[in-house]
Amino acid sequence: MRKRLTALLIVKNEESRITNCLDSVTWADEIVAVDGYSRDRTVDICKRYGVKVVQHRFEGSFDTECNIGIDNSSGDWILKLDADEIVTEGLRKDIEQILEDDRGFSAFKFRRKNFFLGHFMRHGGWYHYSLHFLKKGKARYKGQIHETLIVDGKVGKIEGAVEHYPFDSLQQFIERHNGYSALEARKILDTDGILDEKTIRYNLTVMPLKRFWKFYVKKKGFLEGIYGLIFSVLFAWVHFLNWAKYWELTKDKKKG
Repeated sequence: MRKRLTALLIVKNEESRITNCLDSVTWADEIVAVDGYSRDRTVDICKRYGVKVVQHRFEGSFDTECNIGIDNSSGDWILKLDADEIVTEGLRKDIEQILEDDRGFSAFKFRRKNFFLGHFMRHGGWYHYSLHFLKKGKARYKGQIHETLIVDGKVGKIEGAVEHYPFDSLQQFIERHNGYSALEARKILDTDGILDEKTIRYNLTVMPLKRFWKFYVKKKGFLEGIYGLIFSVLFAWVHFLNWAKYWELTKDKKKG
């Protein structure tokens, strides 16, 4: 007997992108959206698609939002998505097979095709598997910023993919990571406390270079041409920004 599927979205102010995502999951038995009190038309668009909207003010932990969504889902299986993701026909076919027979698995990884400024990134470490398809009651999310699915049971792998369009411009990328970096810096402080200056300098100087080498050389981002170069520089900059903000949080405390 085919099991029921819930498509779960975590959203806030996504009116410009959410329609494409919703169009790709109209075949699901249920769509649930955890909305962080959007100020645009996100909720209105969701309701037009018959989405069950659960509003919850963001408290700084993405795992909380995901788990609230799980708790409000009625499906036997849950596909967690972001508003900037689109489910391909290949992934739909893979999921339909699992709904008929899950073969004893509690969750599945699927492919994530990431687009950088509209360009599909096959290299640079950005064409990977994503673990966000789970059997209800067998998995929960943990992690304040980069939430991780903790699974009770076996994890399978399927080749169907979501298409991920995380930003449309460099300005959008910079603005988004400027916001994320404050959370990342606070996480480092909460986890590790006030670190010595040598560690901070290492993360401000050496680690950004290592990250560039990892994305551009080791993971062959250079094969993406100018896209790979800009991509690698930006993600090295993200690490620098996280630690610069951590340093800013700690410098006054060290004086005290």
